[in-house]
Order: sequence, then C-alpha cells, then structure tokens
Amino acid sequence: MSYVIGIDVGTSGTKGLLVSESGRVARTATVEYGVSTPRPGWAEQDPDDWWKASAEVIKRLLADSGARGAEVVGVGLTGQMHSSVFLDGNDGVIRPALLWCDQRVSGEVEYITEKIGFDRLVTLTNNRALTGFTAPKVLWLKNSEPQNYGRLKSLLLAKDYIRFKLTGEKATDVSDASGMLLFDVAGREWSRETLDLLEIDASILARVYESSQICGRVSKEAALAAGLEPGTPVVAGAGDQAAGAIGNGVVREGPVLITVGTSGVVFAASEKPVMDPLARIHSFCHASPGLWHAMGVMLSAGGSTRWLRDLFRQAGSDIDYPDMGAAAEEVPPRCEGLTFLPYLTGERTPHFDPEARGVFSGLSLGSGVGHLTRAVMEGVAYGLKDSVNLMAESGLRMDEVYLSGGGAKSALWSAVISSVLGLPIKRLSVDEGPAFGAAILALVGTGAFSSAAEAAEATLSIRDEIEPDPDWVNAYEAGHERFAALYEALKDKFAI
Repeated sequence: MSYVIGIDVGTSGTKGLLVSESGRVARTATVEYGVSTPRPGWAEQDPDDWWKASAEVIKRLLADSGARGAEVVGVGLTGQMHSSVFLDGNDGVIRPALLWCDQRVSGEVEYITEKIGFDRLVTLTNNRALTGFTAPKVLWLKNSEPQNYGRLKSLLLAKDYIRFKLTGEKATDVSDASGMLLFDVAGREWSRETLDLLEIDASILARVYESSQICGRVSKEAALAAGLEPGTPVVAGAGDQAAGAIGNGVVREGPVLITVGTSGVVFAASEKPVMDPLARIHSFCHASPGLWHAMGVMLSAGGSTRWLRDLFRQAGSDIDYPDMGAAAEEVPPRCEGLTFLPYLTGERTPHFDPEARGVFSGLSLGSGVGHLTRAVMEGVAYGLKDSVNLMAESGLRMDEVYLSGGGAKSALWSAVISSVLGLPIKRLSVDEGPAFGAAILALVGTGAFSSAAEAAEATLSIRDEIEPDPDWVNAYEAGHERFAALYEALKDKFAI
C-alpha cells in the first residue's frame, strides 16, 4: 500500500493525515501547542514547536496505522498564512514568529500605504496593507528590533519552515506568497517594485512554486526525526485556506467555501485575478494552476466560541461545546434582543479595523448560556454575510455554498449560517480541513491524479444539505441590520 501525508501547521496545533493513493483517509493525528501573547494584541509562536509537533504527528500516523515510512510516497504541507519566520545566516530562528493575528504593526501598515500609495499598492499586489500580512512584520523587525533585523537572511512562512526542516530547501507556493504583500498576484511572482519601494532585500525570500510541484526531498536527518524514508518527495503545498478549498473541491468558478475554524473565511475561485479598486476582499493565487481566488476573512469565528467556553470554565463550569449547543437550541433566533460583535482580536473583512473589539449588546437578567452561545453563532454568521455581500458586489459567481471547519460540525450553527445568508449549504462527507487539501496536492504532485479537479471528483461526496428556515431568514435580515448599525455606532469608541 502507498500513502501520502498531509500536514497542517495550525495556530492551536499541527494536524496530520495519512491518505491512501485513492484518496481515502487512513489515519489522523494532532499535536497541540499554545500561543504566546507577551503584550495585548501580540501573538507569537516558536517555529521549532511547529517542527517538533510535525515530526511527532508523522511518527504517530505511521505507528497508529502500522504503515512503514517507505510506503509514504509524498508529503504535502499547509498552514497558517502570513506568520513570519526570521532566520539568520546559520539558518537559526532569530526570534518567535509573529502570527497572522498579531496586531502590533499598525504603524508599519500606515507607512506602507503612505510610501507606495493605496492605489499603486493594490495595482502591484492586488491587496491593501493589513496588520496580518507579512511585509509589515518585516518592517516592524527593522524598526523595533534593528539588531535582529541586521541578522535576517531568510524569511519563511509557517508551512515553509516545516519544509525547510524536512528537506533543507527554502521554498514557498503561489497561494501562501500571495498573503505576504510582497507578491505580484496577477503575475504569480515576487513584486520587485514593491520590494524596492519598501527597501526589502529580495534575497531573503524563498523560491516560488505552483502548489503541487515537488520542491524538495526528505533529508537523512529529517527522516530519522520523523520516521520517513530519505528522498521522499515534498510538494510546495498551499496556504491553509487555499488547501482547504482543494480539500473541499472548490477548484473552479461557482462553488463558494465557508470555513468556520479559529477564523472565519469565505472563499471563491476565479479564472482571473479579482481587482477590487477598494481591496475590500483579499485577492490571492489559488493552489490550482491557472486559477485565482477571493477571500473575506473574520479573525475570531470559532475562536469566539472557544473564548466563551473558556470563560465559562474559568468561572468553575465543566461545560463543553455540545452543552453550549444544546442550550443554544432552546433560544429563539436573535436571542431575545442579544447581539454579539465577534471582533475579539480586531477585524479584517469588511472593516479592516485592528482596534475593533468584541461586544455583547442587549444583555438582560434572562440572558443565560444558551443566549450567549447562540448570539456568538449569529454574530459570526452576520460577519460571514458581510463577506458574501462584498463578493457578490465584485461580480464573483456563487452557484453553491460548501461549509467546512469545526463550526460545520454543529447542525444548529450550520442552520444559522444558512438562514443568515438565505442560501442552502452543503456539507461534504470528508471534512478534514486543509490537511486533506495538502494530501491531495501531494497525490497530484506524485502522479496519483492528474489535477486537483480530478482528485476532488474521485474523493468527495455530499453528506447533507441544509436549507434556510423561512422564519429565521426574516428575523436574521433585521438582525444583520442591527449588527451593522452596532459596529457603526461603536467604531470610534474602541481605541483605548
């Protein structure tokens, strides 16, 4: 039997899948780790924690399945986008990586926009400057830690650090590179003009590949650490959202993927780059050659429910997600006047506001666990609707909607999202997230399938379809209006 492995370097842990050459998931494994927040708004991780977790995941997959390293014919990689790994001349990690949700670089974002000009920046990179992107993090290192910046010789993203540890190669793919604000998305190559204007040395950047291309082979040292065979091919892989789209069959125009994980993402493929003059949605290269994609991103989707659960637990409760969901089912739509703004770590789409914060509005003596939980579900759904509306305005086709991520496991939350959008939602039989997409890319790269589209056709099927509840649709139209008005009323009050 031959297999591939898909590795997803996430924010809360690394997940791995062992997948047969036919596309069947044989084993899964996950190793968790934490996020360091040394100051409010900061978020860091040690890249070596990612590598230790990845090596352990691979060993667990092999041990639990009884497969031998020699039976693994390829490895695919994905992971959190934008997060920066700074390496010195000896390839040592200079400092903890700044994550996608880190908000410390607002000054650098303003500098980039003023230096290049908003319109020119969008022309060069298809995107506006945001705190989550990588380029502002490089400038922060230059401005705030000049001694560390002087040591900087290589810049890698999260999944690409794992590739480096596996193969010794410094490489990335077009989808992940698109989120660095240093990439010519339309041309699928580094933007030399952007690099020159920001005075960033192009030599620190990795070589760029299409996502299913082989760009390294497992070294003897990494083989010993992870249990693989030396020489095993490693494909370029993709950023987590593009890999998730591959794993959910969104490999052509028409389907839209909504992912409710720690963050919330609305993803649509396009046969040409999406050029929104206001850059209200992200415009990146797809992991499938010849395609691009547009994304709307919420920073705290599933992260909001995790925050609420942890808050209950800090108060002494042993409550978990099923208990919260059961309580929420007893509460009517709109939660008897309770509205939640899910901006716990600022927000991207549609507000691009790092100062925004979470809000419960309409609390009463009758508000309980169910009200709070359902309000969080509804607030996230309203935020997703903001992105869907922007994509519709940009002229993107949206023929059908797929739902993925941890939020898709909740029947209630799925129904809430369907009713808020007023659209039917499909859930797939395989929902292993970006790690499955990474495995699919490895299958394509090693020849098991000719394309991601062929792999999707062979491996995916619809598990169920959820229709909007007509009574909820009307309630949620009014609820979304209140949600939008609440942000407008408070947006000037968030800054400390």
